[in-house]
Amino acid sequence: MTSAPDTSIAPPASTDLTPLRSKWGWIVALGIVYAIAGLIALGSVATATLASVFVVGIMMIVAGVAEVFNAFQIKTWGRFLLWVLIGLLYIVGGFVTFQNPILAAVLLTLILGATLVASGVMRIVLAFSVKGEAAWGWILLSGIITLLLGVLILLRWPISSIYILGMFLGIDLIFAGAGWIGLGLGLRRQQPKTA
Repeated sequence: MTSAPDTSIAPPASTDLTPLRSKWGWIVALGIVYAIAGLIALGSVATATLASVFVVGIMMIVAGVAEVFNAFQIKTWGRFLLWVLIGLLYIVGGFVTFQNPILAAVLLTLILGATLVASGVMRIVLAFSVKGEAAWGWILLSGIITLLLGVLILLRWPISSIYILGMFLGIDLIFAGAGWIGLGLGLRRQQPKTA
């Protein structure tokens, strides 16, 4: 006797948020802290820009140290020296950001503006390549907004370097805070009612 293979499709695995439901208050509090930090950053965008540059510098140093440590896993001298050189360049770049954070902010803003322009152009090209498909207009709109944002940053560069990174940091923190608050309140609504 042969049995027919089971062709039923299993429902997608959902994330079990039960442990988080009891912590909804802490999640909302975290969101509030994020939102307040974002508002403070927007209140002093120059200070927030310097803070974001220092974070980039720290990350460069950490990445450089990791590259140097990873180099010792390489067996050949050529690759070993290349990895060490890359790691040392990251470390030096990190320390340069501490020595001259204004110059680092100017360079990071230029890179950000150019990246946004390139990303916007690519999204516009992608939108026209899928024209006629569902939601291609949203891709086009996203590309146009990204392109315009990059052009605005580059048109005001290097003056925009004083405030743009801090402004982006503040906006990011506010939206992250809103996301955490929304998650926390959603978890609260899903809690079972106690008698």
